Amino acid sequence: MTIQFHPLPTDEVRALQSGGPDFWGNRAERATSDGSGIPCRHCMAHVPAGEDYLIAAYRPFPTAQPYAEVGPIFLCARPCEAPGPSAEIPQFLSSPAYLLKGYTADYRIRYGTGAIVATADIPRTAEAILTDPEVAFVDVRSARNNCFHTRIRCCT
Repeated sequence: MTIQFHPLPTDEVRALQSGGPDFWGNRAERATSDGSGIPCRHCMAHVPAGEDYLIAAYRPFPTAQPYAEVGPIFLCARPCEAPGPSAEIPQFLSSPAYLLKGYTADYRIRYGTGAIVATADIPRTAEAILTDPEVAFVDVRSARNNCFHTRIRCCT
């Protein structure tokens, strides 16, 4: 099995970078990176020191339902380029550990799949979660703050 990490969709990111509303209907907040590891969910890299970034409320699910979590994300303020889906752990996943959760095709948490794992173990753990035929994708979230980072899909 091969897995792929996916960045946020460019159309959604460009809307926020252009001043469009976030999930709660607010304009994204703007801040300047101090270089301490602000992870852009689109280019999947850290926002360089001195560069502006956006803080926006984001829901990585198509509809409102009990499992459709909303939380803050960071994005480069300037238009950035998203990499193609890749099996490599994105460079912006630089914390020691992350929360992984499997979801069904109808965007419901598959109970029993949630785990906090060391960053280096994300691919192996995601592959194991994706062996469950009920799991359609795995979301990677902050182990400390539960912020959405990236979605992992299988591409056998």
